[in-house]
Amino acid sequence: MSDTTQKGGQNARRAAMLCQNPRFWLYLDHRWRAKHQLSASEFPDGTHKAAGATRWLRKACGIQSRAELDHNVEAAAMLEKVLAAYSKWERQQRQRQGGSNV
Repeated sequence: MSDTTQKGGQNARRAAMLCQNPRFWLYLDHRWRAKHQLSASEFPDGTHKAAGATRWLRKACGIQSRAELDHNVEAAAMLEKVLAAYSKWERQQRQRQGGSNV
């Protein structure tokens, strides 16, 4: 009997931390509004939470489990793209706030 369950490693942990981050949830809210041309009143900040972020990330990476991120090269590459886009958004948010650490 072989065990086909994959164990998660560093990428799975990074994805788990990302999906628990309220700032990432806010990023997903902003992204969704922009994609669907919605106003903040139609799709308010705080709509995404951990479960929604996890579902979104799995879909974006084409995986069923975050553990696959450590065994699927394409999924890992998509995780890197998501992290890069999120980091860029965070930098833009800081610039819009005038560089203050709010």
